[in-house]
Amino acid sequence: MKLLLLILLAQLCSASLVPEIEKDPEYWREQAQETLQHALRLQRLNQNVAKNLILFLGDGMGVSTVTAARILKGQLQHRKGEESLLEMDKFPYVALAKTYNTNAQVPDSAGTATAYLCGVKANEGTVGVSAGVTRDRCNTTKGQEVTSILRWAKDAGKAVGIVTTTRVTHATPSAAYAHSANRDWYSDGEMPPDALEGGCRDIARQLVENIPDIEVILGGGRKYMFPKNASDVEYPHEDKHRGTRLDRRDLIQAWYKAKPPGKVAKYVWHRRDLLALNLSRVDFLLGLFEPGDMVYELDRNNETDPSLTEMVAVAIRMLQKNPRGFFLLVEGGRIDHGHHEGKAKQALHEAVELDRAIGLATRLTSVQDTLSVVTADHSHVFTFGGYTPRGNPIFGLAPMQSDVDRKPFTSILYGNGPGYKIVAGERENVSAVDFAHADYQAQSAVPLRQETHGGEDVAVFARGPMAHLLHGVHEQNYIPHAMAYAACIGSNRAHCNAASRPGASVLLPFLALLFLLC
Repeated sequence: MKLLLLILLAQLCSASLVPEIEKDPEYWREQAQETLQHALRLQRLNQNVAKNLILFLGDGMGVSTVTAARILKGQLQHRKGEESLLEMDKFPYVALAKTYNTNAQVPDSAGTATAYLCGVKANEGTVGVSAGVTRDRCNTTKGQEVTSILRWAKDAGKAVGIVTTTRVTHATPSAAYAHSANRDWYSDGEMPPDALEGGCRDIARQLVENIPDIEVILGGGRKYMFPKNASDVEYPHEDKHRGTRLDRRDLIQAWYKAKPPGKVAKYVWHRRDLLALNLSRVDFLLGLFEPGDMVYELDRNNETDPSLTEMVAVAIRMLQKNPRGFFLLVEGGRIDHGHHEGKAKQALHEAVELDRAIGLATRLTSVQDTLSVVTADHSHVFTFGGYTPRGNPIFGLAPMQSDVDRKPFTSILYGNGPGYKIVAGERENVSAVDFAHADYQAQSAVPLRQETHGGEDVAVFARGPMAHLLHGVHEQNYIPHAMAYAACIGSNRAHCNAASRPGASVLLPFLALLFLLC
């Protein structure tokens, strides 16, 4: 009798999980037909020249992270979650990118950044250089430098910008402007003597010197710009936040001095000052809001530090002043850090904030002249499963116990990482801990101090002019080439002449007739 009651209760609970509208087959048929009509409209390709380019990079945002972030976004809106749409989900074209580095099956963020920014695959740990450079070997760098799409856009007269939640000298942003045999050479204080003697320059110095006319740079990383032991403006009594430069240079002052006469440059370190700027009177903007990486969105001080969305809003409004258009790199960089620490809640909230920034950028630009691409550099060994029912809290428990150790487990798990915990010789009982806490480290199969990247392909979402060029399974280094083609920048511009553009054979007779009539 008890068993029968339990079965009936389970069936009732299961039935209540299904929204009433979804029980009607017509709901699904109509939804599918709407999707079909949208797909048919895509047959009319947007072949405009992309005046503007925006590349959104979710560091570590593999497909499992995208799906979990979608559910989280819906649940934050008090919905079940699975049926929700991320802003990137609304992009009509989706591809997969193969993320391996030239010397690594499972890649790192530096070699991948070189691929999707410079169009060339590279060795792990190196930025802005070809695979002819060996990590840590300064003397292999000369002549192996490769330029990025940010440089191509700048050379074409466009405005350019970088926005990140990491330090601005981190792997992703640094590949846009720097050339380094080691991604960790943030300042000369992190470089070995042989690299300094060999003439290699640290990444912070390259930020100021290589492309001095980058219009917008927003993120973290103040300490790499100041002399060693110089106190931080926000945390003057904390030694870990002091300056790191051995050359005693103040790179903020060097940044100011590198600007052309008559141009207005502004450096800010506080959210209040950023949002108070009259952008119509600012030509160059540098904002460094933390000594190192910016704080996780869940922990952010919203009085002193801007959100990613706020930084993107400022960046786009700054860059839109250029009539030739712009290129903007936006990195949600701390998705990766949350996963490395096994803190899935931090990682997923970072992903939701990146998606919020994507939505804002969509509203501030036009699909007719702005190509937007969303992708990741690599994945993580992050997963969620356990036959969870519809609407199960994404950070909640699976609806079952292990049939081996008879203990509950969370839906979210990692293949490896710091969440591996043995208590009294057995797997930790998660019901005894606060697994919904922002800093809870989800259980992992293998103990590691830092969880690792995953090696599977990542998604590429595209919308705007020539977005259909991102359509299948691609090498990751293809991405900037497709974006450059769409914008008529870089080396491949033969198609940009009116006579050779797609559709020109139709337009030319019309233009000839118009000329005769005039």
